[in-house]
Amino acid sequence: MSSDSPIAYSSGRPMTLSAIALMLLCCLSWGFNQIAVKLVLPEVPPLLQATIRSSGALVVIVLVALSRRVDLFKRDGTLKAGLLAGVLFGLEFVLIYRGLLLTTASRAVVFLYTAPFFVALGSYRLLGERLRKLQWAGLGLSFAGVALAIGVPQPNVDRSVLLGDLMLVGGGALWAATTMIVKTTALGRAPAEKGLGYQVAVSIPILGAAAWLTGETVPAMPGALSLALLAYQAFWVVGLTFLLWFSLVKTYSASTLSSFTFITPLFGVAAGYLVLHEPLSPAFGVAALLVIAGLYLVNKPPRASRRRGRPPPDLAA
Repeated sequence: MSSDSPIAYSSGRPMTLSAIALMLLCCLSWGFNQIAVKLVLPEVPPLLQATIRSSGALVVIVLVALSRRVDLFKRDGTLKAGLLAGVLFGLEFVLIYRGLLLTTASRAVVFLYTAPFFVALGSYRLLGERLRKLQWAGLGLSFAGVALAIGVPQPNVDRSVLLGDLMLVGGGALWAATTMIVKTTALGRAPAEKGLGYQVAVSIPILGAAAWLTGETVPAMPGALSLALLAYQAFWVVGLTFLLWFSLVKTYSASTLSSFTFITPLFGVAAGYLVLHEPLSPAFGVAALLVIAGLYLVNKPPRASRRRGRPPPDLAA
């Protein structure tokens, strides 16, 4: 099968095998990123990690832009949308990292990955991407798979935990909001380096101020492993895979792409088992099947559309 074979219909272009491979690479990287954050926490607190990560990523984005001769300062009508996306990007990670202090990691992952539902709703209202009942069922299956994989246990849920859960849902909503801004404003026509550059640059003072207000400090020079993992977060995860993500968001259906992010916490659970030797739930295999089945339903075009070789009217923006 050719690498350009249509897999899923989107707003403007069908999703290809190469695009799916890039999306899976992103999900794998983001899943391991959760382990990287945990490993660095004893030496660098979370909001300072996020600040360092954005600072390093900005260097990567500038270098990539220079190599591709992208003018980051060209006037193209993206300033307002870019600043708004940057503020939301910064607040998203403030909510996520502060929420993690109140709720458990398992609950946090499940509530963060409500983002695809917000994307699907935004795509329906703003882009005219009408998901069919089968596709909504696919999103539900994938979310159920994530919940099953993580376990979502919690006998001792109090107001503090619920507040943390709410903050994670807010982080997922802001993630979806930045995706919608990219899809519905001039950022959608700008180079990915510029769109991500806005977000990373604006997030640095927001995250730095949040770290200062919460009293985060680094008492000693981090060790070699922590520095390497910080570099991984900054240069690879945010600097490069986020560039891939925003390039894909500009080209393909936001709903379809966002559904793939359900795989990320599964990679995170597997990495936790392999790297941190955390217990692996026997239900993990069933959870993985639910996620895969859900993705299949989200990306499966109607039969009539497959025969004609074109996207169905209800998926065209």
